[in-house]
Amino acid sequence: MRIEPASFESDYAAIRRVRFTVFVDEQHVPEEIELDERDPLCLHLVAYDDGGGPIGTGRLDVGYGGKIGRVAVLESARRSGVGSALMSRLHDLAAGAGLGSVWCNAQISAAAFYERLGYRTVGEHFYEAGIEHVRMEREL
Repeated sequence: MRIEPASFESDYAAIRRVRFTVFVDEQHVPEEIELDERDPLCLHLVAYDDGGGPIGTGRLDVGYGGKIGRVAVLESARRSGVGSALMSRLHDLAAGAGLGSVWCNAQISAAAFYERLGYRTVGEHFYEAGIEHVRMEREL
């Protein structure tokens, strides 16, 4: 596996493939809200398998206070360290951008994953795209 910085414009196909497979196909997030106006403004990463196919992605929105989002790993690559590796690289990008902390709106089903990475829950549960979430923050 390798993780590469990605441009939303030039790496659109890889980013879209992973995000649509995970969020739209598996989790039934409406297609029209999966890609948003923040995408061109974010720093993106794509994880590739040894054959060169995209298996994971995530983004950092520096302009939105260090929000990490759209972290997705294909089912076939889950529980193999891809998500943790993506998060580590996103943390590095945030630190490199001068941020002291990052935050995310984590799906409740993924909250334990973020806790293992040093995140803490702040606030109440809420629904986004029909999925229960909670805001989580982490110091860098």
